Amino acid sequence: MTRINPTLTLSRSLPKSADVVVLGVVPLTGDGLAVVGATPDLEKAFTKAYGRGIGDVAVAMAAQSKREELTHVPPVDGARLLLVGLGDADVTPEAVRIAVGSALRAVAALPGADGLEVAVSLEVTDPELLQAAGEGALLGAYRFETITATTPPTPVTAVTLVSATVGAAQKDAVARAKVVADAVCQARDWGNTPPNLLYPETFADAARGYVRDERIAVEILDEKALEKGGYGGILAVGGGSARKPRLVRLSYTPRGAEAHLALVGKGITFDSGGLDIKPAGQMAGMKFDMSGAAAVVAATRAIAALGLKVKVTAYAALAENLPSGSSYRSSDVLTMFDGQTVENYNTDAEGRLVMADAIARAGLDTPDLIVDVATLTGACMVALGLRTGGLLTNGEATSDLLLDAAEAAGEDFWELPLTDFTREQLKSTVADMRSGAGHRWGGALVAGAFLERFVPEGVAWAHLDVAGPAENPDAPYGYVPKGGTGVAVRTLVALAELLQG
Repeated sequence: MTRINPTLTLSRSLPKSADVVVLGVVPLTGDGLAVVGATPDLEKAFTKAYGRGIGDVAVAMAAQSKREELTHVPPVDGARLLLVGLGDADVTPEAVRIAVGSALRAVAALPGADGLEVAVSLEVTDPELLQAAGEGALLGAYRFETITATTPPTPVTAVTLVSATVGAAQKDAVARAKVVADAVCQARDWGNTPPNLLYPETFADAARGYVRDERIAVEILDEKALEKGGYGGILAVGGGSARKPRLVRLSYTPRGAEAHLALVGKGITFDSGGLDIKPAGQMAGMKFDMSGAAAVVAATRAIAALGLKVKVTAYAALAENLPSGSSYRSSDVLTMFDGQTVENYNTDAEGRLVMADAIARAGLDTPDLIVDVATLTGACMVALGLRTGGLLTNGEATSDLLLDAAEAAGEDFWELPLTDFTREQLKSTVADMRSGAGHRWGGALVAGAFLERFVPEGVAWAHLDVAGPAENPDAPYGYVPKGGTGVAVRTLVALAELLQG
């Protein structure tokens, strides 16, 4: 499956080859609205064709400035005109990202859309807003290629951002948007790939191929190397499947880097629940249980492609959790990579076991900060819903750093607490700890407390539980499609930017 990404370019003028032109709608002080982005030539041609300006026609057609509101106005010179609401007069990067994403989704869904060239003109010159527009366009235009015998159409092949100022800062912003959006789309692709095609071995191979063009060293541990290394958690979880587990290690070491960031991603390519098998209705989305690993690999390549001066060591812990005669059991005692023993309480709480091994291994690299990303708990979904991820850390400064990165990226995370009471729920009578509590309360917190036990003393750590936002099971919205979302990629890239100073 090969996805064709739309090209993304920057121009001072509307390209004559544009099939669709996207303009913005903003509210006026007091009452009314205004259309922004129409060039003098476009306005002149429209008025000549219809006897009224674009703004007048927009009002007559009841266009709205409400965010994501779309209005198709009559075409001019062979180009369709699409107006999109930008929300409040104080336009933010996320408002631009959402608006442009909504517009591009609408364009891609046009009947017979194939090979369209789209121009986005919103009268923005600020680099941050241009970057948001570029990300929104590419993320909104995203389509996962259907697995079929026929060649599906490519609705959008080119996007041009129109800006009155085309300087170095604007060009850099658009280039960055392309890199980041491509990384998010790759994470989405992996999440959307069926589990019979994406399993630990093929995922590891795909990760290796994906980073090949960047200065990233790759090491892949197979089941024999995992056994030799003592990765008891990963081996236990993957033991029930004929598809053997893998641990992928990526290393990006640029010159001049002072900060060292370790990333750890959960890569359960399919989660049946193991012997504690899930109800049938809950298995349908379990191909997305590798979204954390996808985010970590994609973000690492983006960080390298952007040339950020931060050392990154990333781990993707890959396993398939299936029931069989070789499956691990509840009540098993597992010896983890760092030698700690764990009394397993539920084979459907497998993610924390593979993550614990990878976090402990990451600790040997002596990073300044470890950030793990995982579709870890249904409890986090119950607490925060489908669009907000959970954040747990071992320090206030780390919390602030992650929340700043998420805000800059336009992703939504909410901090949850780690308390001594929660940590006490992990006591075991037969091992160093249990992998969970004996009850269902505060499940996301208990899982976080478990992972914390494998973080080396004195190392800053953050855990991102993306069980809710990793998959959108409902209708698309903004720049988010149905299916895999690629959540956390943008936050991790923004985090690396903050760390480089």
